Amino acid sequence: MRDYHQFYINGEWVNPLQPNSFDVINPATETVCAQISLGSEEDIDLAVNAAKLAFESFSKTSVNERLELLKSCVEVYKKYYDDIADAIQEEMGAPSKLAQKSQAHTGLGHLQEAARVLEGFEFEEDFGAHRVFKEPIGVCGLITPWNWPVNQIGCKVAPALAVGCTMVLKPSEIAPLSAYIWTQVMHEAGVPAGVFNMVNGDGATAGTALSSHPDVDMMSFTGSTRAGSLVAQNAAPTVKRVTQELGGKSPNIILDDADLEKAVTGGLLHMYNNTGQSCNAPSRMLIPADMLAEAESIAKRVSDNVVVGDPTAEGVTMGPVVSNVQFDKIQTLIKKGIEEGAKLVCGGPGRPDECDTGYFVRPTVFSDANNKMTIAREEIFGPVLVMIPYRTEEEAVEIANDTPYGLAGYIQSSDINRARAVASRIRAGNVHINGASGGYDVPFGGFKQSGNGREWGSHGFTDYLEIKAVEGYAS
Repeated sequence: MRDYHQFYINGEWVNPLQPNSFDVINPATETVCAQISLGSEEDIDLAVNAAKLAFESFSKTSVNERLELLKSCVEVYKKYYDDIADAIQEEMGAPSKLAQKSQAHTGLGHLQEAARVLEGFEFEEDFGAHRVFKEPIGVCGLITPWNWPVNQIGCKVAPALAVGCTMVLKPSEIAPLSAYIWTQVMHEAGVPAGVFNMVNGDGATAGTALSSHPDVDMMSFTGSTRAGSLVAQNAAPTVKRVTQELGGKSPNIILDDADLEKAVTGGLLHMYNNTGQSCNAPSRMLIPADMLAEAESIAKRVSDNVVVGDPTAEGVTMGPVVSNVQFDKIQTLIKKGIEEGAKLVCGGPGRPDECDTGYFVRPTVFSDANNKMTIAREEIFGPVLVMIPYRTEEEAVEIANDTPYGLAGYIQSSDINRARAVASRIRAGNVHINGASGGYDVPFGGFKQSGNGREWGSHGFTDYLEIKAVEGYAS
């Protein structure tokens, strides 16, 4: 069992001021795989003070100095790559291929992309006799989730380091193991003392202390819309910047000219990726009404071929959901779908027959649903797809946009011009045509209650910068 009780503050591993042990559960076995300590308001204060002091010098470092630091982080990350993948598998039940090829790679990708962007980034811009400077915003509070743990750490920490900010990271207490190893990477790579700090804790205590702290200049939060709203409320009295990447209920519009077999299969496998625990998952599949029966048949066949089980076992394609709380929530929503009259195509309540232990959910597809049903409105965050029939393209767009969320949208069509036209009408931060997916250079973020601000690539630098105009600079 891992003992990860310490925090990382001012360049050192330190004991909590008030020890408060918390069990980390392996969701595949329901056993304790590690213990951490939940941080107090005083622990957060120490970390913020260290970051504030370090900002005085780190904010004045040169681009070349920070570029070398990022390159060092990249090299050390490679050394710990397998350890990070193993930790993600253990803390959230990600199957081996997903943990190795996708989850762990995101941390490396964001570090490499931040270094690439920094090499050509312009921190100054001339306007005749005047000059505009882009300067680091200050101390950043970073709160990250459990579903893509290193991805969300990487896309916050890397740009913050690149532009000269200092920071305090509070990772999810549900999946904190990879964050602990990430912190080892930062230490070994030579990140100066106080620049990067890490305190474990829950949202109610550590998260509130961080988001309300008067010496934190900006908050970057990824998680549920409910929790994001609380972070913004805590930050409001000190008028700090708040950027958020929140929930989603993303539509996948399959137009009547699409290859139905390919579109349904691809959409469903995308939905089941990471056991449905992705904020941009294509959870609402919009199908032409006269093609619904055929789509149901494809969906059942694809779902029956999903291999659910021990994430360390060869051939397993879907692991458990992250916690008992999450399992219970998903079960409640599946039952709600049945009660409200949606057609259950496959899956349903309970664990798969072959899984007696662990928070495993049956791959589930509902059909003949409408956008007023709970399962079509609420973010389930599990392997549950909702098929909604439509009769016209106009109706499909209306259904797609009829949601408080706006993180992602998906369009399937054999006519690229038609797909582009539909994509232009979707109110979402990322729209994917025919399964396309951007790299680390493409901005990620949402409209409406899916958040504000953008992460990834050059757009990810913006939230960590203040703009200063010096007028008469060249006169």
